Amino acid sequence: MNLAVKLRRNLRRLVILLATFCMVSVIISAYYLYAGSAQDLDLADRGIGSDCGDLRALPFRQVEPRTPKPMDPSRKDPVVLVFVESQYSQLGQDIIAILESNQFRYHAEIAPWKGDIPPLTHKGRGRYALVIYENALKYAGMDAWNRDLLDKYCVEYSVGVIAFHRASENSQPTLHLKGFPLTLRTNVALRDCCVNPRSPLLYVTRAEVDRGPLPGEDWTVFQSNHSTYEPVLLAKPRPSSDDANKPNQAGLHGVQATVVQDLGLYDGVQRVLFGQGLGYWLHRLILVDAIAYLTGRKLSRSLERYILVDIDDIFVGKKGTRMNVDDVKALLETQNMLRTQISNFTFNLGFSGKFFHTGTQEEDEGDDLLLKYVDEFWWFPHMWSHMQPHLFHNESSLMEQMILNKDFALEHGIPVDMGYAVAPHHSGVYPVHMQLYEAWKRAWGIRVTSTEEYPHLKPARYRKGFIHNDIMVLPRQTCGLFTHTIFYKEYPGGPKELDKSIRGGELFLTVLLNPISIFMTHLSNYGNDRLGLYTFVNLANFLKCWTNLRLHTLPPLQLAHYYFTLFPEQRNPLWQNPCDDKRHKDIWSKEKTCDRLPKFMVVGPQKTGTTALYLFLLMHPSISSSFPSSRTFEEVQFFNTNNYHKGIDWYMEFFPVPSNVSTDFLFEKSANYFPSEDTPKRAAALLPKAKILTLLINPSDRAYSWYQHQRAHEDQVALRFSFYEVISANQHASAELRSLQNRCLVPGLYATHLERWLTYYPPSQLMIIDGQQLRNDPAAVMDEVQKFLGVSPYFNYSQALTFDPQKGFWCQLLDGGRTKCLGKSKGRRYPPMDAESRAFLSRFYRDHNIELSKLLHRLGQPLPAWLREELQKVR
Repeated sequence: MNLAVKLRRNLRRLVILLATFCMVSVIISAYYLYAGSAQDLDLADRGIGSDCGDLRALPFRQVEPRTPKPMDPSRKDPVVLVFVESQYSQLGQDIIAILESNQFRYHAEIAPWKGDIPPLTHKGRGRYALVIYENALKYAGMDAWNRDLLDKYCVEYSVGVIAFHRASENSQPTLHLKGFPLTLRTNVALRDCCVNPRSPLLYVTRAEVDRGPLPGEDWTVFQSNHSTYEPVLLAKPRPSSDDANKPNQAGLHGVQATVVQDLGLYDGVQRVLFGQGLGYWLHRLILVDAIAYLTGRKLSRSLERYILVDIDDIFVGKKGTRMNVDDVKALLETQNMLRTQISNFTFNLGFSGKFFHTGTQEEDEGDDLLLKYVDEFWWFPHMWSHMQPHLFHNESSLMEQMILNKDFALEHGIPVDMGYAVAPHHSGVYPVHMQLYEAWKRAWGIRVTSTEEYPHLKPARYRKGFIHNDIMVLPRQTCGLFTHTIFYKEYPGGPKELDKSIRGGELFLTVLLNPISIFMTHLSNYGNDRLGLYTFVNLANFLKCWTNLRLHTLPPLQLAHYYFTLFPEQRNPLWQNPCDDKRHKDIWSKEKTCDRLPKFMVVGPQKTGTTALYLFLLMHPSISSSFPSSRTFEEVQFFNTNNYHKGIDWYMEFFPVPSNVSTDFLFEKSANYFPSEDTPKRAAALLPKAKILTLLINPSDRAYSWYQHQRAHEDQVALRFSFYEVISANQHASAELRSLQNRCLVPGLYATHLERWLTYYPPSQLMIIDGQQLRNDPAAVMDEVQKFLGVSPYFNYSQALTFDPQKGFWCQLLDGGRTKCLGKSKGRRYPPMDAESRAFLSRFYRDHNIELSKLLHRLGQPLPAWLREELQKVR
């Protein structure tokens, strides 16, 4: 009995102890799950030890690393949605610069505190593959509606988010990021940044340690006890310059996470959060990897990088700045050393033979040694006398210079078949000097060149390639080495500036963000302190240390073919106005002038009265048109045809040199410009200040007029098929019939084409003329045109025009009562349109006419009578 009582008592005690233990466990677990920031576990504690000095010895967790859900890139467009603080915010510009350098498409929005977002889908497809917030607090502080909308989109379409937190002096020392199990400690000073080698984010980046203080004392570190967060970058706290006023600094121990990856285990959305801006070079490298990872590599480059180092001005240079024998030996030794890191690395030497043996005795011996080792390098020609090609106004003079250089090359065993050349100071390459391209092809068989001037020198990330006259033009990059940078200690800004460019700065980023980099250096960079060798040896070492990039060199011709395989959209050039860029004007022939470019254009569409407008404009004493073309008559048709590839020299030949630049108005009329997809962009690039005139009539009448025009010109398709058969042809019709149908119908999609023009020109430069009003009351219309153009003196069209009842339109009134009217082909009479075709076209253009009315209303322009009539049919 006593034994039984004792057993029951002991069992009761045991149950009470077990219950108490369970209760305490629950309380402790809840405490660590939900307690404040003082109890948050450092992300570093879960993944990395207190010292990141030896990455191989870091005590990472022994369990299998967590694998986030793979990002599916298939259901959305490869476009990045970027929310910036303002148009001018530095971090926002830095983010966009990374996207532009990679040639990734993006859409930028100013981020409101409420969190309003643009439409995220279109017809069941996601518009954006990635969302980037410059301000993480704006992202976290979105209202519930917008946040839920964005989260659902990110989960459904597998879209990631990147956000940055930049602390200010007013930031709270400790922040809980709203809606996330994450705490931020702000305004921290750090040192010794290391990369987590187990981070699933890493692609280009290799896990290394950047020792020393991190720039600034305004870093944010992340702390959390949730398993969704994985540290990417970590650093150790360091004493700040003002520890007394930085309470956060004292409480931090061990390495801290400055960039974290959210694996999506908390709410299904994967993110990468940065605790600083992009002023620190390693953040830029990690941002490239974050973009690649969160888009399923849809927005990423391969790991292959191609580097070509041009050494310009071989044999050129002042005495005392050229290479001697030891410099040439060092050049060859360094080339062999670089080949261990850059496959096939070979220096590419550009020469001007006139200056051979014009240095000191030691430098002349260096010239001889270069030629002794001629087969060890690649070679390309400059001009014989290093003159700028744009100064030569005829091709024969250029040919003489090139032949002299070629004869020198043949005499000294220099290869002449590389197919690559570079013009001194990039003269004649862009803006294009046609004589240079022709002479290059004839003298050297040149197929490739390079320039830093297309489309402009700065910013460098905008540089592109193009093909002109069958010569491939590649973008050239600077590397901080110019003819005057020959001594390390005298480097502009000090030696640290050069080292900074190499170690994560501009030079490093050039290779990181460009699959192909052609670097311009000079002979003087390889004598003296040999800064050229110093730069590229250290750059190759730094790239090998910090990245997984695979470095190669290819001969220029192979490099050019590969470049345009990567970027086929760059094959066609986009001509700019040479006079809008001082550098371009300096390397453009003095015999050429931008005054021969038109101040306005009549762009069509066809069969709306453009020829009548053209003749009325020519009546004004201050207005002159382009010269007639033997093929296209009064129309140049430059921007919409292959004529564009002939270059702006060809285009300007169609215009006279104005006698008075300020008062004379040159113009051209090409009615095919209006519906052309390429013309607005091309025209705006060359003529950004030009004014645009377009005429609109009822699109149904325009379509019928074009059909009758083709019949009058004995077009066999128009003669064989009725108008209704043409406009109603289905997708199985013959190609010829579909082509005629498109020429009839497509120009009448007025709203679509006008919106395209308004993408490149502001409304203040676009005049929409009612074609029917021009036909009925041309004097009133021409008064408005004169005001729009700002042309003077005022010309009284009421006294200069008279109506011809036989012709059925207005004609110019000449002396003695004679008239000058449009040609016989204009004002042609033909049978009225049949009712069936009219009804078909009214239905076909109904939605387009509605969009046109909305557009005109937005522009504050009245609706023409024909449009009001068509809209009444809709009701």
